[in-house]
Amino acid sequence: MDQKGYRRGSFQSATSDEDMLEIAGASMDFSMADDDPPLDRDMAAGFSSYNGAGMNGTSTMMDFLEEPLPGVGTYEDFNTIDWVREKSRDRDRHREITNRSKESTWALLHSVSDAFSGWLLMLLIGLLAGSLAGLIDISAHWMTDLKEGVCLAGFWFNHEHCCWKSNTTFTDRDKCPEWKSWSQLILGHGEGAFAYILNYFMYVIWALMFSLLAVLLVKGFAPYACGSGIPEIKTILSGFIIRGYLGKWTLVIKTITLVLAVSSGLSLGKEGPLVHVACCCGNILCHLFTKYRKNEAKRREVLSAAAAAGVSVAFGAPIGGVLFSLEEVSYYFPLKTLWRSFFAALVAAFTLRSINPFGNSRLVLFYVEFHMPWHLLELVPFILLGIFGGLWGAFFIRSNIAWCRRRKTTRLGKYPVLEVFVVTAITAILAFPNEYTRMSTSELISELFNDCGILDSSQLCEYVNDFNSTKGDDLPDRAAGPGVYTAMWQLALALIMKVFITIFTFGMKVPSGLFIPSMAVGAIAGRLLGVAVEQLAFYHHDWAIFSGWCSQGADCITPGLYAMVGAAACLGGVTRMTVSLVVIMFELTGGLEYIVPLMAAAMTSKWVADAIGREGIYDAHIRLNGYPFLEAKEEFSHKTRAMDVMRPRKNDPPLTVITQDSMTVEDVETIVTKTTYSGYPVVVSRASQRLVGFVLRRDLIISIENARKKQDGIVSTSVICFTDYCPPLPPSSPSVLKLRSILDLSPFTVTDETPMEIVVDIFRKLGLRQCLVTHNGKLLGIITKKDVLKHIAQMANQDPDSILFN
Repeated sequence: MDQKGYRRGSFQSATSDEDMLEIAGASMDFSMADDDPPLDRDMAAGFSSYNGAGMNGTSTMMDFLEEPLPGVGTYEDFNTIDWVREKSRDRDRHREITNRSKESTWALLHSVSDAFSGWLLMLLIGLLAGSLAGLIDISAHWMTDLKEGVCLAGFWFNHEHCCWKSNTTFTDRDKCPEWKSWSQLILGHGEGAFAYILNYFMYVIWALMFSLLAVLLVKGFAPYACGSGIPEIKTILSGFIIRGYLGKWTLVIKTITLVLAVSSGLSLGKEGPLVHVACCCGNILCHLFTKYRKNEAKRREVLSAAAAAGVSVAFGAPIGGVLFSLEEVSYYFPLKTLWRSFFAALVAAFTLRSINPFGNSRLVLFYVEFHMPWHLLELVPFILLGIFGGLWGAFFIRSNIAWCRRRKTTRLGKYPVLEVFVVTAITAILAFPNEYTRMSTSELISELFNDCGILDSSQLCEYVNDFNSTKGDDLPDRAAGPGVYTAMWQLALALIMKVFITIFTFGMKVPSGLFIPSMAVGAIAGRLLGVAVEQLAFYHHDWAIFSGWCSQGADCITPGLYAMVGAAACLGGVTRMTVSLVVIMFELTGGLEYIVPLMAAAMTSKWVADAIGREGIYDAHIRLNGYPFLEAKEEFSHKTRAMDVMRPRKNDPPLTVITQDSMTVEDVETIVTKTTYSGYPVVVSRASQRLVGFVLRRDLIISIENARKKQDGIVSTSVICFTDYCPPLPPSSPSVLKLRSILDLSPFTVTDETPMEIVVDIFRKLGLRQCLVTHNGKLLGIITKKDVLKHIAQMANQDPDSILFN
């Protein structure tokens, strides 16, 4: 039996998520698997009380094997789990452990360890995610500086660490003798045109080396390590299986190539990929605990917590991480997961703080603290920044999706290495002449968030100083000097470059996050607007809008605050985050008083972006890739009924069914061979069409194959019986094959007149894979999750055939 859609022996090999990387890059559609409510893998080694009857408990009669068959109840790749069945199994398992705990001390200890295992797993995820984030931060910082020079005191020091022990003055702290640029190292001096050209050349060469190494590692070892990972993680958390996506090879390669991609100077960030890295840690560590290894629904609770830990270490924002997981990525988020997510995020943040990757006791490079209050009238420019963020978000999503679609449908997608090479070359050549694009994006954001002090030597802080009017540490609003004007036009050029180059960078075959580039665009726009408002207030403090609160010599306007609000607005416009975004930015700045400006900007950007297009960047990429993701936030308002969506339709062949006790092994094998469905309704008889249950194609194949090998007398003419009591047969008949244990006796059913809005709600809230349609108790047809997605696409005037995984 070597029929389509069935890999012989796949159920006998180790099928953990890290062992099937050869699937990556394959174009799969759901013609084979669109009816499959796949069961949990490894169930064969599981609990003796469960023998495959789904929610129906243990079968009271013994089939041809006393133990569950290896492979029965396992998941095929690119299938969706059945949440109802998974949760039922976990309840059965928990009930059994609770009952056994009353029998002996050992069983009681086992019950306690089972209850504690979730918290222990969260601890391990937090420790591992925090450690990897620290390693990535330190390595990326060093390799970014390596493009410009090397430390003679130790090549492993980055520029800042190299100059820590130097005796240079504070203003010359970046020009210590221990740090040598490539021109100083090769030519002996760093001045002149030739030295500039050499530094330029070395910068471009290092950038190309890093990016090429990254794309070659991804292409050769772990194709799933590319991109952000958040769209796929959202899909996986909704119940979809993508083997290898959260495996050990993906973790190793993503960690290495993330450092290389960030160091290359490409317009990308590490925050999104850190969520993928943390989820890989969670998935791998799940294999240490039986409870999570053998139940895909429980594993998804762990992955939700791991996503929170990933954002926690990316931004140093544990609470924001939990809210991000709840608002943006999680499909099923019970209260227990909320607590455990908070614990995992806390441990991860504590671990990263202990490593101290930046040497300043902060978890991120761009942590800032503002002390000046803001005025109510400043809400106007803050809302303007929100409008800009919404417009930029909508423009970016449309442009990036159009480019990614072009990459998928043209020859461009066949040359990922060449694409990375060209984009890196263009980025490096354009970035080096401009000080603000040459530095890493995190350093740029840090510079833009910074509130100028007396000792700041940055161009952005070259104001005309009048120290007679200073009061303590607060500097008054001052006239901009030539350095500020130079910085303004350089930042304007940097803004144009970042806006356009990010469109082509996000989606390439290297790890690429979108948080940092989006924040950089907003921070540049915000700083430009902040300096403009500051100068307006300085030169026109007698205007009516300034006279009441901004007198001459006062410190009224904080340009760094405008940069922070702009960063939040642009990030919100791209991702459509609201609550979690405000909390993340609040945790970044440590200032409660700036929550209102952040909320105003975040909400404005979301409203503006939603008015142009409803989808955030991650939802758009989910739809582009054809993942079977049923969005819980969207309302279904069309007046259609179940009979309009179910199959078979008019003029279709009749529904393929199996009878409960009148078909032979050969009959069932013929059905399995000639059809590509992943499950079959079982009825009393073809004439009555009274529903008995639902059986999975994979379980049938495995059970029949095992019976032929291990049970005497099972031949092609043997009758298959799905009932407790099989009808009497003549004495000369071959043995009966009893398969009641693999039959789900309680499949979900709706009537043909059920409104589709209720059906869609049922699929969303129960996580169903399929439901059967009946009329007066008789089976009429079947509705699968793919049918629901196609129907939603059709109602939205989209191509229903786009619901194909590619």
